Amino acid sequence: MREHTTDLRVVRTQQAIRDALVELIEEKGFEAMTVKDITTRARINRGTFYAHYLDKYDLMAKCEEEIMVRLSKLVKKTVPSVTAEMRHSPPRLAIYPLVVTIFEFLNEHSRFMKAALGPQGDMTFHTRFKDFFRETMLGKSPDVLINEEECLVPAKYFATYVGSAHIGVIQQWLESGMQESPEEMARILTTILVHGPLYAAGLKKLPES
Repeated sequence: MREHTTDLRVVRTQQAIRDALVELIEEKGFEAMTVKDITTRARINRGTFYAHYLDKYDLMAKCEEEIMVRLSKLVKKTVPSVTAEMRHSPPRLAIYPLVVTIFEFLNEHSRFMKAALGPQGDMTFHTRFKDFFRETMLGKSPDVLINEEECLVPAKYFATYVGSAHIGVIQQWLESGMQESPEEMARILTTILVHGPLYAAGLKKLPES
């Protein structure tokens, strides 16, 4: 019983620290905050903080790592069924469930994601998140959506375009208060991704089938 109580206390302490981190990013920005700010907001002493984290950068890195590991596991579990479906269905219909899954995850963790990806968050997280989309979409292994050897343009430019576009759409959604549902955002993103920005802008029609 004592061990369970201790574990529960640790979980609550870590959650209080992480909640304080997000609140302070929203209020003053990651770079401007201090460990003292975090401990005051979380109502803990400095010794308790340092029992879990080396500094604010270690705290941020561990929060980001936890998010990325969970998202990566979720996507890797979904991708095989998507790639199998792409053999029989139009790309937009096949990819849609995966994109819904991603936006549902982002919705669940929206406050942290908005803070971390926002202008006062951690710029290194932008790069990491962009790399995640690139690795999910494109590569040479069988568990990606697009084989880079089949690209009609240099793969590095395609990957950069896709990663930047995804991050931009997600940031806009988070910053505007997530007015659209995960399903609606998946429809928007898959339309742009599969048919291209000119079609999404109404400047290009799909060929007659």
